[in-house]
Amino acid sequence: MTITNTGDLPDRLVGGSSDVSSRFEIHEMSMDNGVMKMRPLEKGIEIKPGQTIDLKPGGYHVMFVGLNKPFEIGQHIKAMLQFEKAGKVAIDFEVQGIGAQRGGGSSGNMQHGH
Repeated sequence: MTITNTGDLPDRLVGGSSDVSSRFEIHEMSMDNGVMKMRPLEKGIEIKPGQTIDLKPGGYHVMFVGLNKPFEIGQHIKAMLQFEKAGKVAIDFEVQGIGAQRGGGSSGNMQHGH
């Protein structure tokens, strides 16, 4: 999934929610001396005016924690992204198999302004 800030002010993706899990978190995966590390981003991700960020495996990504039931390939997951300034934005994720070449956001890329 890609997110572009089309507004004139910086915004921040601070979290989200979905009925399929108890928590919805924003994480970052990185390499540190050859060791892969993943950590939640408590303050979210800042998106500057005109900036596009990619959320995908191996970098910034969303994590559904405490699933109500396992995901199935092809299933659509409705969720809400929460932005500091833009508020809530509805999104539809498509569940794909491990190693899929594109992100799970079936809406392709998302743009928002203030």
